[in-house]
Amino acid sequence: MASEIIPQESLENTFGSNVFSEAVMRTRLPKATFKALKKTIDEGLPLDPTVADIVANTMKDWAIEKGATHFTHWFQPMTGITAEKHDSFISPTSDGKIIVEFSGKELIKGEPDASSFPSGGLRSTFEARGYTAWDCTSPAFYKNNTLYIPTAFCSYTGEALDKKTPLLRSMQALSKQAVRILRAFGNTTATKVTTTVGPEQEYFVIDKKLYEKRKDLILTGRTLFGSKPPKGQELEDHYFGILKERIAAFMLEVDQELWKLGVLSKTKHNEVAPAQHELAPIFTTTNIATDHNQLVMETLKKVANRHGLVALLHEKPFAGVNGSGKHNNWSMASNDGQNLLEPGKTPHDNEQFLVFLAAVLEAVDEYADVLRVSAANPGNDHRLGANEAPPAIISAFLGEQLTDILEQIENGGAKSSKSGGELKLGVTTLPALPKDATDRNRTSPFAFTGNKFEFRMVASSASIAEPNTALNTIVAETLSRVADRLEKAKDVDAEAQAIVKEIIKKHKRIIFNGNNYAEEWLVEAEKRGLPNIKSTVAAISALITDKTVKLYEKHGVLTKEELHSRYEIYLENYIKVINIEALTALDMSKREILPASLEFAGTVASEIAAIKSAGSKSSAAEKLLAELTATIDSFGKNIEALEASLAGGHSTSVFKHAEYHRDVVFTAMAALRIDGDKLETLVDERVWPLPTYADLLFRV
Repeated sequence: MASEIIPQESLENTFGSNVFSEAVMRTRLPKATFKALKKTIDEGLPLDPTVADIVANTMKDWAIEKGATHFTHWFQPMTGITAEKHDSFISPTSDGKIIVEFSGKELIKGEPDASSFPSGGLRSTFEARGYTAWDCTSPAFYKNNTLYIPTAFCSYTGEALDKKTPLLRSMQALSKQAVRILRAFGNTTATKVTTTVGPEQEYFVIDKKLYEKRKDLILTGRTLFGSKPPKGQELEDHYFGILKERIAAFMLEVDQELWKLGVLSKTKHNEVAPAQHELAPIFTTTNIATDHNQLVMETLKKVANRHGLVALLHEKPFAGVNGSGKHNNWSMASNDGQNLLEPGKTPHDNEQFLVFLAAVLEAVDEYADVLRVSAANPGNDHRLGANEAPPAIISAFLGEQLTDILEQIENGGAKSSKSGGELKLGVTTLPALPKDATDRNRTSPFAFTGNKFEFRMVASSASIAEPNTALNTIVAETLSRVADRLEKAKDVDAEAQAIVKEIIKKHKRIIFNGNNYAEEWLVEAEKRGLPNIKSTVAAISALITDKTVKLYEKHGVLTKEELHSRYEIYLENYIKVINIEALTALDMSKREILPASLEFAGTVASEIAAIKSAGSKSSAAEKLLAELTATIDSFGKNIEALEASLAGGHSTSVFKHAEYHRDVVFTAMAALRIDGDKLETLVDERVWPLPTYADLLFRV
């Protein structure tokens, strides 16, 4: 389906055209109402119910003009995707007709059934009531004849059942502590600090007709079988390569759909693996960026379908080629216009920057396990540490300039900053380029990239709410310690220098500017005492340690009960994912791979018999049949082993049950796959029932 081209002159009018934005509100709302709502958004003040009624009516009129017949409270439960319940704007009248209305009460509060969403034991199945609460800091938008209202989701007793509520709490916590530090440095204008994010989204695109022939892709999002194709990514010819026409048309429509929703989609390109691509937006506040990333993932899937394609968001849909991540570019900005992670031209003199930088480094080192679990899911276990993504060890890249400054501080005091200078290319017609003071490190899990940190471990299919909730909370904690000292100090500058020096001495082990993919780094990291948490199951335990509970409760982000519920939800999700994959692998093995292999083996046996009856011999055919029958026999035994593994491992401990699925069921699946992939290389392609990697990756 070809998309309508948007002329350049209309781009400005198109962007945000389906968003109930600040500009729309300023035009449509009474001045007093707009001013009151802005104070709620900007300063966190409670919303007057009368203001809500006026906003709701105006929002309804705007949406109906767009073609809306329904509204929905759009929320992010612990399923990892979004949820919505649609209600029409109509209400009955006594004379059997209807009126169209939408009240402030309906805007502020919704009541979806909470019984079927994951709660981790917070709620019993029969306790069905849950509430959605309007998040006025993220603008409402229109699509598919519906007004979408971003909301938080909580239980009847007030516990967070979603990913947005803890994120909003963490943003509030960080702002509080960051403003304290700005006050200590003499800033009297800033009243709020927001974290900003630009999440780069990696994904694969394949042909829909081929996708529909792969039960594993349909049910699990990844291929459970598939041998390495003759060509993969070895030639490095796909990265930033020319976009295929079909992909370019798909990407154009994705941009157009996102721009209408106010998503700042900026960059698109081919990624390293064949059929892999990336979309990157411009920075915005973390809450809105999180909502926007959910819209990005949803739009990629919907638009791909219209083009006869399928967008795969799984972290590792194809073995043997690079998987997909989500690079979470994170920074802090004050409402008086400062990027608090901007070094300036002479960062060695920028005490405020150095204090915020040191606090981030301390947080990343001290709470590495909290950061690690925020990026954990079953799909990411395939990707992390596979020489295509950062290892499971958390370290921070700072580059030459900042590392040198911190070393100077540790050894007595910083007196200079290395500069990048100019890069001259030796051709008079080419301009001299201003050179950054520091190179980039694409192997680092947490890299400083100029005026922000890029957290590169985040899973491609996951919401960015959790990694940013973790980042905000751990940094809020270290900022609070710094603020406590600065507020008591007689000489703030001297105390700031002492704080930075102490943090660097204690936490410099977290700084690593080298190749994170190298085996030597694994050895060095162990010497430094950095944790290497290799699996999702192992990572999840960090959620319920006394240290983590104390951290989250101190800053009002998550209670002990809410953390324990997430612990249960994530472990149960891991078990379910592995179980679904195992059952799918068995189904494909018994109903597709094994019958095709036996059919081909029979054909080869018949050919050998025919050759022998003619008085000839065929050693090649006999060798093929011997290899086929041996592999089929092994494949059959591994089917039985996987079935047996699924029948065992039952435990009253959800953690032990998850460990069993990781160590036993997953291992049995891997053994089955080895034989299945070998059979693909032996069986006639005319008989083989599944589209191959060569088909999936190159026939787009």
